[in-house]
Amino acid sequence: MNNQDFSTFDLDAPELPAWVHENALTSGNFPYSKKLKRTKYENELRDLQRELVQVLAWAQNTNQRIVLLFEGRDAAGKGGSIKVLRENLNPRHARIVALAKPTERESGQWYFQRYVEELPSNGEMVLFDRSWYNRGVVEPVMGFCSETEAAVFLREAPDFERMLVRDGVHLFKFWLNIGREMQLKRFHDRRHDPLKSWKISPVDKEAIKRWPAFSAARDRMLAATHSHEAPWYVVRANDKRRARLNLIRTVLLTLPYDGKNRERIGELDEAIVSQGPEFLSEVEASPTG
Repeated sequence: MNNQDFSTFDLDAPELPAWVHENALTSGNFPYSKKLKRTKYENELRDLQRELVQVLAWAQNTNQRIVLLFEGRDAAGKGGSIKVLRENLNPRHARIVALAKPTERESGQWYFQRYVEELPSNGEMVLFDRSWYNRGVVEPVMGFCSETEAAVFLREAPDFERMLVRDGVHLFKFWLNIGREMQLKRFHDRRHDPLKSWKISPVDKEAIKRWPAFSAARDRMLAATHSHEAPWYVVRANDKRRARLNLIRTVLLTLPYDGKNRERIGELDEAIVSQGPEFLSEVEASPTG
């Protein structure tokens, strides 16, 4: 447990406080004290990416539709996970969707409407870098929607997703979970990297202060929208390498695609990824989780 005052953390400071460095990887009760070695990661990733090519070929040959949505706090590693999952796939059939703030017209539509327009057709995979779950966490915490609108969303989202699954869509929902010190470290790294400083926004700085509110909204969302038809997969993402490998393994082990090579896929690390809010409550034993 760390008793530091996180609200005073200064992203503009040239150096990180020692306590952030010391606690970043193991924050949130992360089970490993060292990152996965790069060589092991790259070798395993190459095998998994070969399987993903098989998945997309199967989807095209059998008219499958695949949706993967990636949610989590800012700096949880959503974009990086999407990048490695898609980097060897045909971009014509594996699309990334990262929608901007709704236009005035979109704001007057049914909330799910602009997401429906991005759903895959036969033979396609769509990866949502944030999704309709903006209304589950970010919008209510930041005051971008009312509590009533958030409550309506939580009631309607499971029905919306059941319709997708009943229509044959393979739906994966990933919540990438990081500890508080790890988020601070990644924010600071971004702020001082000239190639990544554009990623830091006023919302990110506000998120540092509102960590407990984000946690409460996340827990409410996972409890309300985890279902048998459309489960949440919680991914412990302090180590991006372990998170990416096991996220991809989850997809590969779940989809019934032709030519699946179980030896190439390897074993899922169940200390890193598992289904549902129960897993999250088990792994978050500390207030900094």
